Amino acid sequence: MPYAAKDFSSLIGMQGFSETLLKNHFTLYQGYVKNTNKLLDDTTQMCRENRVESPEYAETKRRLGWEFDGMRLHELYFGNLGGSSPLNKSGSLAKNLSLYFGSIENWEKDFRGTGMMRGIGWSILYQDATDGRLVNFWINEHDGGHPAGCNPLLIMDVFEHAFMTDYQVKKADYIEAFMMNINWPAVESRLEQFPQAMKKAG
Repeated sequence: MPYAAKDFSSLIGMQGFSETLLKNHFTLYQGYVKNTNKLLDDTTQMCRENRVESPEYAETKRRLGWEFDGMRLHELYFGNLGGSSPLNKSGSLAKNLSLYFGSIENWEKDFRGTGMMRGIGWSILYQDATDGRLVNFWINEHDGGHPAGCNPLLIMDVFEHAFMTDYQVKKADYIEAFMMNINWPAVESRLEQFPQAMKKAG
């Protein structure tokens, strides 16, 4: 079954994001879905033709990681936008942020600082699936640098296409708009519960 692009049109009208920016971003995401399906079909066909040792197969396989992760990261990104309520300070996510960063404010400084790093990429809050620890990571490319065994909770796209239309080079203003529109219940729903960590969090 091929992947189908999800509909994120409900985000249009979100404060701080123009319709033009969002529609262009949706189109880019749809391209990742289309290319993922094509590359999956291509590699399947090459296997049938016993071409798995060919340079074309190797390059197609490498490209699949880029397109697939581009698809999935954008789905997570759009999926954690569109919120209108602040983080629930008494919820599990807030308690874990305070546990691992010292305070919610410290986490936010670190997350914003990660996003402000020079270059294109992603600022992602991950949860280590081995013990529940929360860590902010900078990811340069869709298919490289992701921490092994970790689950993405909050994803912020800081490639230029995510903000240049509305903010030009003022990345900090884009990050401010992003932070105002986080769908915190969606982020919290991605959090896995680790009894030992929650006991420490109180």
